[in-house]
Amino acid sequence: MDDRIALVTGAAGGIGAAVVHALAAQGVRVVAVDRDAERLKLMAEDAAGRGGRIEAFPGDVTSSSGVEALVDEAERTVGPLDYLVNAAGVLRLGEAGTLTDEEWSTTFAVNTTGVFFMCRAVVNRMAGRRHGAIVTIASNAAGTARTEMSAYAASKAAATMFTKCLGLEVAKYGIRANLVAPGSTDTPMLTSMWEDDGGPRASIQGVPEAYRVGIPLGRLARPEDVAEAVVFLLSDRAAHITMHGITVDGGATLGV
Repeated sequence: MDDRIALVTGAAGGIGAAVVHALAAQGVRVVAVDRDAERLKLMAEDAAGRGGRIEAFPGDVTSSSGVEALVDEAERTVGPLDYLVNAAGVLRLGEAGTLTDEEWSTTFAVNTTGVFFMCRAVVNRMAGRRHGAIVTIASNAAGTARTEMSAYAASKAAATMFTKCLGLEVAKYGIRANLVAPGSTDTPMLTSMWEDDGGPRASIQGVPEAYRVGIPLGRLARPEDVAEAVVFLLSDRAAHITMHGITVDGGATLGV
């Protein structure tokens, strides 16, 4: 993977940041995209001090024209993209009957439409080069019902099937499209769901009244656990894998 170029959305924190660092450690030059320009700048400066190559590209995946302009600038100033990782995501909790229009539309704008905008912009450039690899960060909630997570789960299910359909369509260009579906991962998104100090225990042991089983491996995932799966699917070690999903949840969905 040395000297290849990857674009990673949601790069300023959580799983996205772990993916950025994991790719940089493999010698990949990373175009880091996030709305948090200050955190991106700090990431790039820190990486430069350690010999890594991270280029900060502040941007919003929910803007069609903005995504096209960003990808165009990235390819013009950094180089042709070999990899795309869709890691940008938001979580809005609430029962389906009480979700607001804004909560629903924002969830889909980032988690689903943002994936579409970014994939379209990147694939249309990869196709002529006849190579490339895409990984979308989905969720184990895309295939397992969760209380108060209807918007999030539905948006991730849509992004999952979009990525698989995309993979089918672009296989003729030598482009692969896969998914990584995390479960409970030690990130700010997860901790925002905890109401008290019992949050970690509930995530690991389960919440019967919410129909959630626990995590058989007995621990939360680290962002680095998810990032390793992403790096594998992007790499040539996964050269014959496409339209596939790897679930990284410690067994929380019981292998489904």
